[in-house]
Amino acid sequence: MIKGVIFDFDGLIIDTESAWFEAIGEIYNEHGAYLPLETWTKCVGTSHDAFDPYLHLAEIADRPVNIEEIKKTALVKHDYLMQRRVLRPGVLDYLNEAQQLGLRIGIASSSHLAWVQRFVDLFDIAGYFSCIRTADFVQKVKPDPELYLQALAALELKPEEAVCFEDSPNGAKAAHAAGLNVVIVPNAITEGLTFGPHKLRMNSMEERSLAEVIAFVTSK
Repeated sequence: MIKGVIFDFDGLIIDTESAWFEAIGEIYNEHGAYLPLETWTKCVGTSHDAFDPYLHLAEIADRPVNIEEIKKTALVKHDYLMQRRVLRPGVLDYLNEAQQLGLRIGIASSSHLAWVQRFVDLFDIAGYFSCIRTADFVQKVKPDPELYLQALAALELKPEEAVCFEDSPNGAKAAHAAGLNVVIVPNAITEGLTFGPHKLRMNSMEERSLAEVIAFVTSK
């Protein structure tokens, strides 16, 4: 029986990822360099340990790069782009439906808490979540399963009692390793990537109600 749902954050609840790719890609162009999507996606859903775009730019730019200044510039550009971003389609409906179904709701994100909290507060959705687990709580982020294991413990759920929603292969891998029922909802950045095991793929949460998703994954 499904008793809870756990959501990834970046790229799943709100599409911060395409904004980062656009912002950092623009900086690459300004420095006579190019950032391919397939290179950028190495760090999607995980940390910059997998791929650090700032160090990479410093290696290939046509002039010296001050990494700290570049990071500040990227954040300004990202903030500007995020002014036009809204919650991904169907997210609010899922949160409301989860509450109506009496499900426990959590977030498991490889980002830091201050980052996640900023947008959760901006869109006034903090009240839906019983737990938020981020990079601040764990030794390793996704694809390591620790974030999901901590979220499960906080929600007092067994892995088979939860459905997880992910947009990236790294996140889906972490959720599968933790034993959850994995549903993937790729975004514009991740839709062309290869995903590991999952029970359902959707282009948008508007495709099916949460109840329909739960019925589907528990029938497999």
